[in-house]
Amino acid sequence: MDQPTPLLRSLSLLEISFYGIGTIVGAGIYVLLGKVVSESGMMAPWAFLLAAVVVCFSAASYAELSRRFPHSAGEPVYIVESLRSRHLGALVGYALVLGAIISAATITRGFTGYMGVFSHLPDWSMMTTLIIILTAIALWGVKQSVTIAILTTVLELAGLLLIIVISGDDIKQRGIDWSSLIPEFSTTEFTAITSGAFLAFFAFIGFEDMVHMAEEVKNPQTNLPLGIAIAVTVTTLLYATIAIVALQTVPLESLASSPAPMVLLVERNSDLPLQLMGAIGVVAMVNGILLQIIMVSRVLYGMAKRQLAPALLSSVCTATRTPIPSTLLAGSLVLAFAIWLPVTTLARATSCLILLVFTFVNLSLLSLHYRERQRGPLQLGLPATGTLLCIGFLVIQIWSWS
Repeated sequence: MDQPTPLLRSLSLLEISFYGIGTIVGAGIYVLLGKVVSESGMMAPWAFLLAAVVVCFSAASYAELSRRFPHSAGEPVYIVESLRSRHLGALVGYALVLGAIISAATITRGFTGYMGVFSHLPDWSMMTTLIIILTAIALWGVKQSVTIAILTTVLELAGLLLIIVISGDDIKQRGIDWSSLIPEFSTTEFTAITSGAFLAFFAFIGFEDMVHMAEEVKNPQTNLPLGIAIAVTVTTLLYATIAIVALQTVPLESLASSPAPMVLLVERNSDLPLQLMGAIGVVAMVNGILLQIIMVSRVLYGMAKRQLAPALLSSVCTATRTPIPSTLLAGSLVLAFAIWLPVTTLARATSCLILLVFTFVNLSLLSLHYRERQRGPLQLGLPATGTLLCIGFLVIQIWSWS
């Protein structure tokens, strides 16, 4: 009997770190800065930092579980191995897939805002063309896809650093009004920060995508946990800095209402052509969508290998070493959701689904440590705190909607 074709193990620590950074940055700051500001106002940097705190506990659980179980399916495997429930593993796997598809659809909608600098074509035609091209790239091969992702990630980071640099003169002249950024710890500000943080949480989604590349990473037991730590740290520092710079150099109302906040920052703080940041924003969107399509295809592939999804989705092309059916399905679903729902609805729905997934991942590690009698403060405290934070974050947000 012929052995099934495996995925190609070719990604280094640098490549998987850039993969994570690219997914996180492309999924968030270029699209949602204005949305977070509209919820939190001057407290937006705290919203990003609160979201980062919630993410860090879950990231620690992901790092530990990816070291123990370096498999493409990621979360479904962690739950099956730790909580001993195949049904729950499959349910969480499909929730993760749905969340990632909605995430990619959100970025696709954001893409049209930046692309509007160059084109006045209908949104649906731009989105359709984009998804077809990115799905073809994802089918081409993982090494080629990740190489493209690394190049676009470098450009994304350059765009964010450019924003900081061009805003420097204005900040030097006027200084930073730190008093405007200090919360008064009132119920109103707490609600504003948590509401903004719920949206900002979406801007950190992406680090969990890294574990689904486990069967394509060299030395995954070491490189995956390190890559997760690098990606989360870099993006947290960038997000907080960009939020402070934006609030100090652009009127709050203008920032909150902008569909392309990075273009607005260039317009207000420099004489550079708007097309420059528009182009970088387009690249950021493209990168985020491509990496999400790859991620969804790997989750479906990994689940199919463990009989948690239809067997057809485990098929790998011998020429490209990529999972063809699962990649085509991922691209098709992303396009459908992008055309169907508005960006804020997509972002909130994604955050809800991912918070539920993070809750079960933290519970999985907590259960594993307890069963193995690793019951020290760190072994139990970190995943327990991660679980409570995710549940509390979700409850607070649902309460704020009512």
